[in-house]
Amino acid sequence: MTIREQGTGYRVQGKRRFPFPIYCLLLALLALTLTGCHGSRGRGGFEAPEAFDTSRQFEISFWAKNDTNKAQTNIYKKAISDFEALYPNIKVTLKLYTDYGRIYNDVITNISTDTTPNVCITYPDHIATYLTGSNVVVPLDGLMDDGRYGLGGSELRFDGPAKSELIPQFLKECAISGSTYALPYMRSTEALYINKTYVEAMGYELPDAVTWDFIWEVSEAAARKDADGVYAVNGQKVMIPFIYKSTDNMMIQMLRQLDAGYSTDAGEILLLNDTTRQLLFEIAKHAKSGAFSTFKISSYPANFLNAGQCVFAVDSTAGATWMGSDAPLLDISADSVVRFETAVRPVPQFDPAHPQMISQGPSVCVFNKKDPQEVLAAWLFAQYLLTNDVQIAYSQTEGYVPVTGKAQGDAAYQAYLNSDAGDALHYPVKLQAARLLLENTGNTFTTPVFNGSASLRDAAGALIESVCKAERKGTTVDDAYIEKLYARTMAQYHLDQIGAPAAGADARADLGPLPAGSVALLAALACVWAALGLMALRRRRMK
Repeated sequence: MTIREQGTGYRVQGKRRFPFPIYCLLLALLALTLTGCHGSRGRGGFEAPEAFDTSRQFEISFWAKNDTNKAQTNIYKKAISDFEALYPNIKVTLKLYTDYGRIYNDVITNISTDTTPNVCITYPDHIATYLTGSNVVVPLDGLMDDGRYGLGGSELRFDGPAKSELIPQFLKECAISGSTYALPYMRSTEALYINKTYVEAMGYELPDAVTWDFIWEVSEAAARKDADGVYAVNGQKVMIPFIYKSTDNMMIQMLRQLDAGYSTDAGEILLLNDTTRQLLFEIAKHAKSGAFSTFKISSYPANFLNAGQCVFAVDSTAGATWMGSDAPLLDISADSVVRFETAVRPVPQFDPAHPQMISQGPSVCVFNKKDPQEVLAAWLFAQYLLTNDVQIAYSQTEGYVPVTGKAQGDAAYQAYLNSDAGDALHYPVKLQAARLLLENTGNTFTTPVFNGSASLRDAAGALIESVCKAERKGTTVDDAYIEKLYARTMAQYHLDQIGAPAAGADARADLGPLPAGSVALLAALACVWAALGLMALRRRRMK
């Protein structure tokens, strides 16, 4: 059989068939039909079974982060073992990550192939993007209130917390658009770790509440060096007086403390405002003098602090075990450590009488599956992570605090908090950091969560990083620079396209679904190339 082109049509065995463009159009329409079926094939909403089927075997996957901390890994493994002993028909498979971003990216990738984990350690910003898929994440309100399998339910085989025993602020953080999509797992905030020895050596008295003015004044004093390039405060040739680990949090907290714009609950972007501009001018000035730097520019604040090359280091309370001369998790050689007294304070404030501190820390979400019984098994395990044994043990590994009043009030936890043993488990700096959050829970806040809020957070930090790098390179940060920076940030992080629901899975883009016309064009092009390929193949065979 031969195929011979004739004008716009083609012949098969001498008979005229559809013109070639019409043939391709029919294929394109077929492709669009298939595409439409796939796009509308989203899984239905989860409906809880009447009872958990203990006669069946279930295997659920749990993706978690552990900071390469073996103690945390062992806690996860013990929790799984203890849970499986209570529920012999449920096997939990653990997959560990060292970075929340990697968990997020893997989840996004696996949504399209329906291979998401059953339970996942994550953040609400990330969940907001997962929700752009159809019924990907299970809303937990109904499950939490279920009298049998909900929080404190009668059918649970373990002593879990009742809903009323979860710290309300922490649970509220897990709500998106009026529904709860996660359980809080651990909570932390940021702390200001201070070389008190240096502060007092420079003639300053360290206040209980540190202001931004105090930070900048002392940091500038510590940045002074002699003609030989030696810093007076430490006698070394290296000194970065003030280092901030998360510039995202730095900008967000500064704006919150000044009651300035960041975003609305609906996703309206307010970040690029005049208050932000003034903050960037101030930050750039201190970056230029060498009084301030960031983790992304200089590396971990703890390493400089412990080497006597930093006066103020802002990092998570969860990072307290790295801070101080006797830190259990030192990342520098012992001979590089400088002896000093470490003080722990809330992050710098503009108005110490009304402190504002960000609340952060991982939460746990449950992914929807075809089998409701499998989802219920995953929900049981997610709840188990809130039991006192897990909560207390994990919080003791770093400066986290448990998310339930049940665990916080437990005698074992209180004994841990108030211990003066001074060993690695009861490291004083870590205990101070945990108490800081417990005493300031009412002063913590979170930012609105919506599809694209993760990109907005990245943009907030990038503004600070940009002005610091610019000044270090000799570029003047003025109004013209800020205007260009704002335009670049708006484009790079798609801030003008954030807020509306999107159907894509790429949180970094957040561009929403392709228009129907674009889908049609892409499908038609694919069909044309497929048809041409088939024709070429058949010609080759005929030869």
